[in-house]
Amino acid sequence: MTDLLRLRPAVPAAGTAESSSGPAWAPTRALGRTILLTGLLLLLGVALGRVDLVLLAAPFAIGAAINLRRTPVSAPEITISADESHLVEGGEVEAGLTVANPDSIDYDLVVVRTRTSPWLKLEHSDRPFAITVSADGWAAIDLPGEALRWGRQEVGPAAARAAACGGLLACRPVVTPARGVRVYPVTEPFNATEAMPAAAGLVGAHRSRRPGEGGELAGVRQFAPGDRLRRIDWRVSLRTRDLHVASTLSDRDAEVLLLLDVLGEIGLSGGVRGGSSVLDTTVRAAAAISEHYLHRGDRVSLLEYGSTARRLRPASGRRQYLTVLEWLLDVRPDPAGTEQYENMVSAHHVSSSALVVVLTPLVDPRAADMLAQLTQSGRYVVAVDTLPAGAKPPVRNQWTPAATRLWRMERENVLGRLREHGVPVVAWAGAGSLDLVLRDVARLASAPRGR
Repeated sequence: MTDLLRLRPAVPAAGTAESSSGPAWAPTRALGRTILLTGLLLLLGVALGRVDLVLLAAPFAIGAAINLRRTPVSAPEITISADESHLVEGGEVEAGLTVANPDSIDYDLVVVRTRTSPWLKLEHSDRPFAITVSADGWAAIDLPGEALRWGRQEVGPAAARAAACGGLLACRPVVTPARGVRVYPVTEPFNATEAMPAAAGLVGAHRSRRPGEGGELAGVRQFAPGDRLRRIDWRVSLRTRDLHVASTLSDRDAEVLLLLDVLGEIGLSGGVRGGSSVLDTTVRAAAAISEHYLHRGDRVSLLEYGSTARRLRPASGRRQYLTVLEWLLDVRPDPAGTEQYENMVSAHHVSSSALVVVLTPLVDPRAADMLAQLTQSGRYVVAVDTLPAGAKPPVRNQWTPAATRLWRMERENVLGRLREHGVPVVAWAGAGSLDLVLRDVARLASAPRGR
């Protein structure tokens, strides 16, 4: 038994696998010592003519024969179970391990161990478990815990090694692949009550500047063929002795494009209860903004500003919201470093009537250039600053504080130049973050343009 417990690590390293050739069960050191001790006692008893030595070897030989009269054939089967429900950061995770014995021989001892993602805080997952499993039976190990951060986390891989026949035989380590757990970002409270700068759909909840069937009164005009009788304004018609109808503005939906700057990662993520990195703020803000506008019936699309330029097509409804959450799970910082990319996002990638919300830390100069180009092309752009308030580089020498101050001054200059180009920049602060800038963008959109 002690030989089995000395196996470290219980889970083989990534990329390694036990060879499938050879028997599944192998003799342990205990069986080797039993055979060696029995043989030595018998040899000495015969050589020295000592009957007591032969009698002393008898229990070892008889015990090994009794335990080995039936040997196992099948290795244990291990299964990883994980919560498949809608799991959000900070939620409880219900994970577990199930070890089954398909053989007709009892497993005297099964040592089970599993790896888990560092963002899944599962109870006692950092230590091995020792259990017994009866013939044709199974045993379960519960691993309750908490999900600390969004993303595709993993429970596993898990490994098990069983001992049978009184510890004389042990199976090779059985490894099962990891089980994925989808942890969705927590939706921070967000609400935007200001009008959209452009509403181009056929139906929706936003008041547009185009006449049509809606609830916002635009004026009174003379009756024309095709007008509905219920639109007749009888007071004006009786006063002018000519039919007049009430004209309304159509209610239309809007398209919102969330542009995620993934050119780099700044800050350390502390999970749902710790500090937030740039990527944490970006993903959580994107989830909150998407939920708000999709709940109002608008069309939402997402686009990554990076080398991959992943894109999610615009759509509306609850299905699109679930698709957005699934899409956000695969957001990763761009590992390209300082490599230059041309036309990662250009004006022809963005609809002329869409509201472009750019989530960016405004650290990479390419992001500032992209914002200026989109604004100059006539797009409605709002920049959301996702840089943490206390973000600063690690102290390397005595010049680091001075370099940090220079970097912050340069960043303030970039923000000032963006505002001069007409790009509103606001720091993400949850509910009401975009109300002021959306009001300014809506005013600019409704203002007459010079020819």
